[in-house]
Amino acid sequence: MAEPAADELGEVPLDPLTESLSGERGPSHRLLHALLSQGRPFLLPSDIADALAPVCADDPRMGASALALALRQCQEVALDHAWVYLARRHAPGAWDYLRIHVETMDLQRVDADGYLAFKEHLVAGLPDDPFALRIDLSPFFPPRPTSDAPASIAAGADRLNRDLTARLFGDDEGDSAGLQRLLGFLRGHHCRGRPLLVASTIQSISDLRAALRKALIPLRSRASHTPSAELDAELRALGLEPGWGADALSARESIELLLELLEAPDAELLARFLDRIPMLFSIAVLAPQGWLGQSNVLGRPDAGGRVVYILDQIRALEQAMRRRLDEQGLSAEPAILVVTRLIPEALGTSADEPSEPIAGTRNGRILRIPFRDADGEVVSHWVSRFQLWPYLEGFAVDAERELLAELGGAPDLVIGHGADGGLMATLMARRLGVSHCQIAHVLEKSRFLFSDLYWRDHEPAHHFSCQYSADLIAMNRADFIVTHTAHEIAGSDKSVGQYEGYRQFTLPGLFRVLAGVDIHDRRFNVVPPGVDSGVYFSHRDRDRRLSHLHDEIAELIDGGERQQARGVLAEPDRPLLFTLARPERIKNITGLVDWYGRCPRLQEQVNLLIVGGTLDPAMAGDDDEREQVQHLHALLERHRLDGRVRWLGLQLDRPLAGELYRVVADRRGAFVQPALFEAFGLTIIEAMASGLPTFATCYGGAAEIIDDGVSGFLIDPVHGREAAERIADFFQSCEAEQALWSRISKAAIDRVAERYDWTHHAERLLSVAQVYGFWKPVTDIDRRELRAYLDTLYALLLRPRMGNRQPAGAAGI
Repeated sequence: MAEPAADELGEVPLDPLTESLSGERGPSHRLLHALLSQGRPFLLPSDIADALAPVCADDPRMGASALALALRQCQEVALDHAWVYLARRHAPGAWDYLRIHVETMDLQRVDADGYLAFKEHLVAGLPDDPFALRIDLSPFFPPRPTSDAPASIAAGADRLNRDLTARLFGDDEGDSAGLQRLLGFLRGHHCRGRPLLVASTIQSISDLRAALRKALIPLRSRASHTPSAELDAELRALGLEPGWGADALSARESIELLLELLEAPDAELLARFLDRIPMLFSIAVLAPQGWLGQSNVLGRPDAGGRVVYILDQIRALEQAMRRRLDEQGLSAEPAILVVTRLIPEALGTSADEPSEPIAGTRNGRILRIPFRDADGEVVSHWVSRFQLWPYLEGFAVDAERELLAELGGAPDLVIGHGADGGLMATLMARRLGVSHCQIAHVLEKSRFLFSDLYWRDHEPAHHFSCQYSADLIAMNRADFIVTHTAHEIAGSDKSVGQYEGYRQFTLPGLFRVLAGVDIHDRRFNVVPPGVDSGVYFSHRDRDRRLSHLHDEIAELIDGGERQQARGVLAEPDRPLLFTLARPERIKNITGLVDWYGRCPRLQEQVNLLIVGGTLDPAMAGDDDEREQVQHLHALLERHRLDGRVRWLGLQLDRPLAGELYRVVADRRGAFVQPALFEAFGLTIIEAMASGLPTFATCYGGAAEIIDDGVSGFLIDPVHGREAAERIADFFQSCEAEQALWSRISKAAIDRVAERYDWTHHAERLLSVAQVYGFWKPVTDIDRRELRAYLDTLYALLLRPRMGNRQPAGAAGI
């Protein structure tokens, strides 16, 4: 892959850097030696800053040197005794690579392939293999947009609609090719065999214009509220089928909008028109990970915020779909099915029920299909998301058959959640010819640092080779991708986005990715999730408070010893610093306890309340949780915190959790989310909606949720001492300025109310889906060449590593 030119990147020119290295070598060598003295082959930005700080403090001029400036641009440094390689990021998606010889200070530019080869050498001692498998998707990337602004990166559907409208409707003379395709789309529109919008009797754009103009005569003569059913006969006589609107007014507005579009095609007009017509009647949500249910599942492995997200999303989508169908004058009932796995050993959950209605919906259901082993026998026990790959292809075939039977045909849209759901959606969407929306939530490469480089060490437990391959295929095969923040796509000025992290990487000995993801792709769309306002609302809303739970909550927080509780608060009147998460490495609860234990000032100000997981390592769901539970006990012992920390190894139902947030707010406490990385963090917006000042990791989506210092605070989990001091500073300031706590609390509530609403989420997701659903059949957006490339990767790279039983007909994506 050709590297961008230097002036395109706006990078630090090499001349000053070359002069700096070849001139006074002593200062430059000191900087390199500071990196080498860390004793690690790979350094991240925080490591680089920590290494340079003492050197630059001794001599401030070093901090202004060309080498120091170049190092501050690095997102990674790879080094050994002979060479220091720099991976510099100048803007989202704009990188270059340099190497410096430690002895001679010779500076050279290298390409991405050379940089990845050096990383492979550091990890596995591998020589540069000229025949290594290189994955390069750059020939399929669309032209780079003129704007790199986050708003442009985050609004792919708007960009796609604008770009393709200009291309398709460039000829406005008579029945242009673009208008004919629009007519074909309208004529082919139907709902479960019932024709909609335009009948087959209308053969040309001239016929369509004439029919629309004639239809306006009765529509304008009738009262605005006249039901569309009373107009059907007249409209059908003109060749116009149902779906234009619920009454005369809405039908007239839709027809007028289409006439305007036919006269002067325009991207904004097209988007408005597409948003008004019926296109989505059924959706399949694919989430193979187990423990997807409505009770007794939260806190189990692979069953955290994603389960809450999926169920809340489905409720909102069904309401939005029904509202749209009503406005379009159709009596059709929307149907949404969540497809997940059936687990016969359900352990008190509903995971063994083949079909389960979703509370809060009319037609939403969970459809459960079992995994089957190589002999066709049902796998009865839970299987980790890292271990489900051998079953996934057969599961997709079985699920497709059951789904078609349940819906009476193919869904209009499939939504894949995670790498496994995304691969399943990829397998299913092409076979059924339907649109595919991908929602990754969190990509494993962001959760597990250097797991790509050391994939062989983790392969038995985590199967990262399958994970990363599936991610690459799903995110490039999907028709559109939904993220929750722009940060997920392109990061910030200082940090790399999740998807940007898949731009270039290597799994040594397996493959190198020279161009895996284009963050400027028009398939990326930011559609923030919401918070359930019926559960999570302000602590000031006294009329809605669940006061009948207060005695139970008081016993949970302030009570004595009990099963699944550790620690009795010696001074219960103090405010609470509250965290809610399953103990696992990425959530960093042990890090939080260690910070707290090392900060006497914070201990004097607040008690720490931890809710989540289990206190018994033997009851942990997996090795990661077991290790963290043991470490948590050890930290409580080491810092002697049993009188200041209350740890509840419980899973709370949502009403109790919502009221717990509010009780902590009543006590003028705060919420802390200390994760090493968090793609979004539903608990963050739940706490903020409740009015709790919130401290959250600076790595991930929280940087976009929280306006630092205004509606909450960002902390760096890599520097726990500073994080603890910042929390202590806040509580100390609250004592000096009584209004501070209330000001942050109100700003947090306002921030969530303004940005995070499930109704808005559902409406935006449906609007985005309809834009892609229009362009897919009328243009070459389906990209046959890319599909063939991904088919090859699936067949030759991923499928053999999945260890599947290869059921008949399952191959091909």
